Amino acid sequence: MLVNGRFATRQPTGVDRFALELLRAAAAHRGTPLPLGLPLRTEPAYALPEGLCVERGGNRGGQGWEQLDLPRLAADLPLVNLCNTAPLLRENQLVVIHDAATVANPQNFSLSFRAWYRVMLTALMKRSRVVASVSRFSADELTRYFGVRRRGVEVIYEGGEHILRKPADTSVIDRLQLHGRRYVLAVGSQSPNKNFAAVAQALDLLGQDDVLLVAVGGGNSRVFAGTATVHERLVPTGYVSDEQLRALYEHAACFVFPSFYEGFGLPPLEAMCCGCPVVVSDRASLPEVCGRAALYCDPGDPATLAARLKRVLGSAAARADLAAAGRERTAMFTWERAARQFNEIMEANFP
Repeated sequence: MLVNGRFATRQPTGVDRFALELLRAAAAHRGTPLPLGLPLRTEPAYALPEGLCVERGGNRGGQGWEQLDLPRLAADLPLVNLCNTAPLLRENQLVVIHDAATVANPQNFSLSFRAWYRVMLTALMKRSRVVASVSRFSADELTRYFGVRRRGVEVIYEGGEHILRKPADTSVIDRLQLHGRRYVLAVGSQSPNKNFAAVAQALDLLGQDDVLLVAVGGGNSRVFAGTATVHERLVPTGYVSDEQLRALYEHAACFVFPSFYEGFGLPPLEAMCCGCPVVVSDRASLPEVCGRAALYCDPGDPATLAARLKRVLGSAAARADLAAAGRERTAMFTWERAARQFNEIMEANFP
């Protein structure tokens, strides 16, 4: 096989995390290096995990390389594409499509982007030998919007234990002056889909002026439309490392994730791994991932989020119960399990 390495030429995103951790675990499971295809004279944007070896070919970059050069580099080998995109005309490949957000929530994307993704996903769903996604919800969404595949859509769940790979770096707690202070942690981009504004509104409804809102990722206060009081209690972190993120999870009173639409929802799983109580939206893949290990809110109604926060913040026993349930839940979602699923799919479809 050859792995499409286009993702390794850019700064990592959530889907890139999936690719890196899955490949790390799959290589260890197989006991042999996995070849990662890259353009000529192109170096990865970051250190690759052990178990990957690089094969180069083609002078183009971006989509041109992926559509024209990568198929030539792969030749007759099965091609593995883990980050939504892949050569449109190739049949002998696996492609992981993480969600159907561009068609389910078109308002969150530019016209050109969603038009390209509709063309691309239609072709990939039709031609690729194997299509997989990261939750049963997302697999069903792909079928709903792009039609039933004869082979169906496989599921390769994500893992969260990578957040425990290195010790927590508590310097971020010092830098943000969070010692001895209660805070609710939110992690995500500035996309309206992540619904950070609802967290700020819920915190205002909560009426507990000592509780801070620490925001990782969506660090722009303009995202948090609300009163001056809310702004005063918003603590944007800027960039944080995995080690610092672990420290923030471990010191938070709870983690909130009121997203409207998720293909999987990795941050709640990371929080559970760190023993952080979790409150999430009751939409999309989140109930599938979190099960009974989280409290649920209506993302369209900040009052329900405020009620869940009040329950967690007001009871040490509730926090302990959620933390214990979360740790138990994470045993179902590991990168080792993902590697087994991936290897079984490859062995069954590309003998």
